[in-house]
Amino acid sequence: MIRQATAQGRQFTRVRVVSLPLTDYSRFGVYCSQFTNAAGEDIRYLPRDRAVGLPGYDYWLFDSRKLARMHFESDMTFLGAEVITDPAVVVQHCHWRDAAWHRAVRRDDFAAE
Repeated sequence: MIRQATAQGRQFTRVRVVSLPLTDYSRFGVYCSQFTNAAGEDIRYLPRDRAVGLPGYDYWLFDSRKLARMHFESDMTFLGAEVITDPAVVVQHCHWRDAAWHRAVRRDDFAAE
């Protein structure tokens, strides 16, 4: 799906904020991301200590117009996503995405470290 969509000009980008040292789960994510990167996605990694000023929760942006804020229990059980379309809230999250993007390291460089 990623390969086909990027061939049509769509972009898939992602910044993963991670704690160091990486957990087994995060290392698995770095390993798997080589395949989606090869298909056209651009995944970057940002160590948590460089994520100052960014929100402490996970979210996804869709075409910079729709936000899905993820909600988890304290044990990280996924509760669901809250879809937000309020332009002011979405723009703030776009700003955070851009700030994270500029601080993040390309997947291959991060994996090499």
